[in-house]
Amino acid sequence: MVKEQLEYYAEITEAALDKYLPDTDCLQSSVIKAARYSLGAGGKRIRPALVMEFCRVCGGDAEDALPVACAIEMMHTFSLIHDDLPCMDNDDMRRGKPSCHKAFDECTALLAGDALAMLPFQIIAEAALKKRLSADAALKIISLLGERSGVFGMIGGQVIDTENEGKKLPENILLQMYSMKTGALLDFCCRAGCIAAGAGADKQLAASEYAQKLGLAFQITDDILDVTADEKLLGKPVGSDAESGKHTYVCAVGLDNARAEAKRLSQGAVKALDAFEDTQFLIKLTEYLLERNY
Repeated sequence: MVKEQLEYYAEITEAALDKYLPDTDCLQSSVIKAARYSLGAGGKRIRPALVMEFCRVCGGDAEDALPVACAIEMMHTFSLIHDDLPCMDNDDMRRGKPSCHKAFDECTALLAGDALAMLPFQIIAEAALKKRLSADAALKIISLLGERSGVFGMIGGQVIDTENEGKKLPENILLQMYSMKTGALLDFCCRAGCIAAGAGADKQLAASEYAQKLGLAFQITDDILDVTADEKLLGKPVGSDAESGKHTYVCAVGLDNARAEAKRLSQGAVKALDAFEDTQFLIKLTEYLLERNY
């Protein structure tokens, strides 16, 4: 069930993403091609699925939230392009394909990431202008996206990560970094889905609690997979975090303790879903993300 529903959300997201990107019949075609290359590199499309599913469980039509789902996938892809750059993680591979700066060049990749960071705000605003979202919902979602992707969210987490490369961080600092670097955009997804459906503060708070726990479990599981995964499935070299000097949660607490904490957090995320009805997909998705092998 979970894979089929994920595939459905991924299919409609990818079709919409293709329409949102402009044609390449222009002088600046290289940056559009680079953005399209990275957006089309695959992935589970977890973030769009969360946006649309939380809209649905709050009584909205999942596809009404599709512009927001596309916006967050663009923002996420921008972060991946920049993460892979030589000045950051210097990764040559992403999802089994050459990273954007390898497939194109560093300057084009940088600008493609910049473009994908700008376009989400335009997409959400246009969704309100076209009456797919209410103006009030669009403003709230735009504000939330700026907050959760900025210095108090994803970018802030990346700064903490970059400035502490090679250092042994205590568990609490690692978890704070993860909650910003990974959890912040997941928090946006779940809350934005609620907002798109017109849900109140109680539902948004419950969605945020779910997202925060899911985000930590997701990143800890990523750390585990960097040690244990099949390289072909992972799409990048196993052990690349350790090789680049990153101190991960597995380094801090050990593999068994990391697995136990990821499980505990996932169970807490599922408990937060008690505030909603018809959450079978979200429960199964949470379990799937914990048990995934790439």
